[in-house]
Amino acid sequence: MTSELPAASRTFLTDAATRKFLTDPHTATFTTLRPDGTPHVTPVRFTFDTAAGLARVTTRAGARKARNVAAGGPAARIALCQADGFRWVTLEGLATVTDDPARLAKAVRRYTDRYRAAPPAPPDLVVIEIAVDRVLTLPRGLPSAASRAE
Repeated sequence: MTSELPAASRTFLTDAATRKFLTDPHTATFTTLRPDGTPHVTPVRFTFDTAAGLARVTTRAGARKARNVAAGGPAARIALCQADGFRWVTLEGLATVTDDPARLAKAVRRYTDRYRAAPPAPPDLVVIEIAVDRVLTLPRGLPSAASRAE
């Protein structure tokens, strides 16, 4: 699963400060839609593979976020928002859930590299892969949310 980012989003990801921010060990909010259409927001740790355009979140297959993504089918859109003070980056895209051993291994390795510890390993571990197609953030040096790319 790969995605082609729009030019505005690619611009943010070529910024060294944004790339570094996405590798620092922060927590993010993960937003999905419940079957009734209401938002479900939960804190997660994630990784972002700039080259592949993929964000990855490991979780239990039975977790609400995984069930929401699975219920959304191929049109399941999610948003991840990592914030630290006034600095923030939101990654949006289509998500899928998989228990493929190779994809799980890659997700666990990248998580361990980013957070310096392995993620929890429940027996029903899955990875949610998000094909990022939009990146929102404040351009460096601009304090106003009105200046973000959309």
